[in-house]
Amino acid sequence: MTNSPKGRARGADKRRRLMSAAARVVHQQGVERTTIADIAAAADVPLGNVYYYFKTKDELVQAALAEHAGHLAELTGELDELPDPLQRLKALVDAWVGQRDTTARYGCPTGTLAAELDKRADGGLDLEAGEVIRSLLNWTEQQFRELDLPDPDDLALTFVGAYQGMSLLANALRDPEIMTGQGTRLTRWLDSLMEA
Repeated sequence: MTNSPKGRARGADKRRRLMSAAARVVHQQGVERTTIADIAAAADVPLGNVYYYFKTKDELVQAALAEHAGHLAELTGELDELPDPLQRLKALVDAWVGQRDTTARYGCPTGTLAAELDKRADGGLDLEAGEVIRSLLNWTEQQFRELDLPDPDDLALTFVGAYQGMSLLANALRDPEIMTGQGTRLTRWLDSLMEA
């Protein structure tokens, strides 16, 4: 039955729901507090079915990272439709500020996950989280390069570092307005680069 097109589609839907739930629950609860049962419940998938798609909790964490990477690729793909790199960078800041309530409650999805995974003894997944952040840095660096600004790699580090900092502070202080204020400051900084 599962080899039929309908069965494969149902299976793909369950896998997708589990991946999405893993990203959401791990972001909200952290890796250590999240159980496979939590993810199954959030995905509305029977617990026993989870093991058909993901054998271990680490595989679900990898799925969460894949979701974060997919969301980032989707967002940057949409931003790439904008004609000007400066507009793209400002739109990214707007997207970050638009998530201020979630960020104030749970932090940056990838940044908090990378920090938590780095503390685990077994390692490996922390490097995968770092790759998601690296892809954001690469995209950002490309925008600065297209603006023909000097040291685009340093500018990308400053830009992404500012986002991680404002996310961390908004989360630590449970204050979404930190994202708003620092987002405005980051946009002004972008404008000042063009005036120099």
